[in-house]
Amino acid sequence: MKTPSSGVKAPVQPVRDSALRDRQIAMLRRSFPAIFLVILVVVFTSMSQRFLSLDNLSTVLEQGTVLLVASLGASFIIMAGSIDISVGSIVAVSALTAALTADTLGAFAIVPAVLIGALCGCLNGLLVAVGKVPSFVATLGTQVVFRGLVLYFTKGAPVEISNDSFLNAYSSISFGIPHTVMIGLALAVVAWSIFKFTVFGREVLAIGGGERVSILTGIAVTRVKIKMFVLLGALCGMAGLLQGARTMAATSQLGIGLELDVIASVVVGGTPLTGGLGSITNTCLGVLIVTLLSNGMNMAGVDPYLQNIIKGVVLITAVYINIDRKKIGVIK
Repeated sequence: MKTPSSGVKAPVQPVRDSALRDRQIAMLRRSFPAIFLVILVVVFTSMSQRFLSLDNLSTVLEQGTVLLVASLGASFIIMAGSIDISVGSIVAVSALTAALTADTLGAFAIVPAVLIGALCGCLNGLLVAVGKVPSFVATLGTQVVFRGLVLYFTKGAPVEISNDSFLNAYSSISFGIPHTVMIGLALAVVAWSIFKFTVFGREVLAIGGGERVSILTGIAVTRVKIKMFVLLGALCGMAGLLQGARTMAATSQLGIGLELDVIASVVVGGTPLTGGLGSITNTCLGVLIVTLLSNGMNMAGVDPYLQNIIKGVVLITAVYINIDRKKIGVIK
């Protein structure tokens, strides 16, 4: 009677089971934003019949526009493995610029607002790419500087926006859709096209996947990093303009805490903080999730302090699901 010799054949079934499990986990990561969005809709609809009304959905879109525009730029930063926590302060500086120039330039106040945002982003990019300062530390410093500039020029008082051409261009409603929502969706299409069809989009992912390898393959990492921070700054400039038009004023408190919602939107949308993966489409889903979460909890009467705890739990859960631990040797 012959017996199979030990070690001759590899255990095929365990390998197949492991590969199947890996595919299932990968599928869960890809579909997490859509699954979580459906769960939110079901839960909040059962708690409030007004949640799915057209008026509330229109409110959700308008509330989420500023977050969407800022998150589009942050997607490129996080996909490259960096971070920018000066987002809220750049939005505030840009809103102040729009408010100060609206009376003179009217709708064309968009030019200085976006330009100031891009310059702020360029400063961040130079500190990170040329100065070799870690992105968290660099943007932590500029966050304080930019917020200080807003406080210095406003002295804590709001700067009102009353120019009719400015407000008509950016805060009116056409065909039942607010102009802010139209602009936000248009910018989402532009960001998606940049990420999908340009060399720049592929270079950002390559840097996030491995910066040293990117350098060896000929990618101008310094140039790409500066570009992506400038892009984020310009989009934050647009977000500041839209927020100023929506509230008809620029305040010293505008944008405080926005960077946390931006990071949450990108991460919940499936982009890991380690970089190398992500998509603009999923970022849009992440923005919708974060906005619906806040809107649904408000409609359900959830305690405002409890809302922050719930948001934190959602962010931790998203990070836990999105991290591929097999590709990371050490978690610091």
